Amino acid sequence: MRLLVALLLCAAITLPAIGQDSPRNERQLRRALDRLVADTSLVNATIGVSVVDLATGRTLYAHNANKTLMPASNTKLYTTAAALDQLGADFRWSTPVYADGIVEHGVLKGNLVVVGSGDPSIGRQFQDCDIVEVFRGWADAVKAAGIRTVDGHLIGDDNAFDDLQLGYGWSWDDEPWYYSAEISALSFNDNTVDITVEPTVPGGPGTVTWEPSMTDYMDVWNATVTVPDSMRLREGYERDRQGNRLVISTRVPVGYTEEEAISVHNPTRYFLHVLRETLIAEGIAVTGGIHDIDDIPSLPAVSGTQPIARHTSVPLSDVVEVINKDSNNLYAELVLKTLGAQLPDSTSDADPGSAAMGWAAGMRTLAAARVDTARIRLADGSGLSRMNFVSPEMSTALLQYMASHPDSTVRSVWYDSLPIAGVDGTLEYRMRGTSAEGNVRAKTGTLTGASALSGYVTTSRGTPLAFSLMMNLYHGSSRDARRIQDLISETLARYRR
Repeated sequence: MRLLVALLLCAAITLPAIGQDSPRNERQLRRALDRLVADTSLVNATIGVSVVDLATGRTLYAHNANKTLMPASNTKLYTTAAALDQLGADFRWSTPVYADGIVEHGVLKGNLVVVGSGDPSIGRQFQDCDIVEVFRGWADAVKAAGIRTVDGHLIGDDNAFDDLQLGYGWSWDDEPWYYSAEISALSFNDNTVDITVEPTVPGGPGTVTWEPSMTDYMDVWNATVTVPDSMRLREGYERDRQGNRLVISTRVPVGYTEEEAISVHNPTRYFLHVLRETLIAEGIAVTGGIHDIDDIPSLPAVSGTQPIARHTSVPLSDVVEVINKDSNNLYAELVLKTLGAQLPDSTSDADPGSAAMGWAAGMRTLAAARVDTARIRLADGSGLSRMNFVSPEMSTALLQYMASHPDSTVRSVWYDSLPIAGVDGTLEYRMRGTSAEGNVRAKTGTLTGASALSGYVTTSRGTPLAFSLMMNLYHGSSRDARRIQDLISETLARYRR
């Protein structure tokens, strides 16, 4: 607690001047928050609020604090807390490559086998913008082993995880989009293809390019149209369900460049396909195709094969930062399944490497945080599912636990991973010019009809608070929900106690 309280006190030093409407005592604070919760723009919504003084543990304000609601991406708080608590901030994934045959005169008489463990970091996000940097390194290692031709297949072992590639309760409508990317223990470039659409002349087709290096894993059909610069961009992306045929019908204005990440079907095959393309581009012939290990029942045991290369990921701390700052859904799912694979709960009958086993293991952390594990419902790691239900007081209990975590590295990594109001992440453009700017550190969450904001704030007198704001079942846009969340956060930042 001491480290986090010190960080929160530092945040208070740079707060803007206190407004005249700053609450001076708990009674005034409750009245101010009551008015905001009763805002008529959210008259049809169910609203839950919990505010806790981190220094004393006292609840300063509660409104439906015990009611379980959909947390949306606030689920990531639970996922990342459990992972940091149990795996540790320096946990790293390992992805080895093996050869299962002998090498004669530069020819591998057998297959190359890649064994996945759920590493999120293979791709553009962590490779200095070179999407295939890891694969190029493996190509160098293959050459160093004296191999110029692979007279066999590329085989992917993704059995660290179960075979469910989408989260429980995810919408089919979301499948083509990056935020609903399929899940695999062999994941590459966020399991997406990065599309760029550029205009030509009005009435003509746009120019479509994609990374990695125009891979043919995605069958791209260009049905784009260039429109005058006076018209607005209209996106159009349709990917076949259970397939990789992508039709792009975007209308792109002159002078505008459109960029979008589209998910791929079957990430394991995508990983192997681009690896094969990279090996060939680096001068290594591959005579065979690509296969999931489950399709090769006679494959020799990996323990008896020759190690060729191994990629070790960035630490979990770096991945947690992307999950919470940018609200990366895929990484949250990979982390949850990794927890289930690495530290399964022996009392659970869930499959190792499944989301269910991840949460069976995660409940150890939640129980330690005094979260009501009998009432909480967690279906995925990211919050994309509408089957997650937590209460505001569960979230503030978790926030309290992480603020006083016995591992100082876990405390600081957790705190630093949260978006900062008006500065970065999903809060970059919120609460600017207010007492909350640079002060509030909180995780956002948005689904249709559900919005949440939970995290930390320091009052104008330096008191650290944990808060959770949840809005469900409202009609229309989430704009009004976010406005009320921001006003509540600003009120807490101005609180003069």
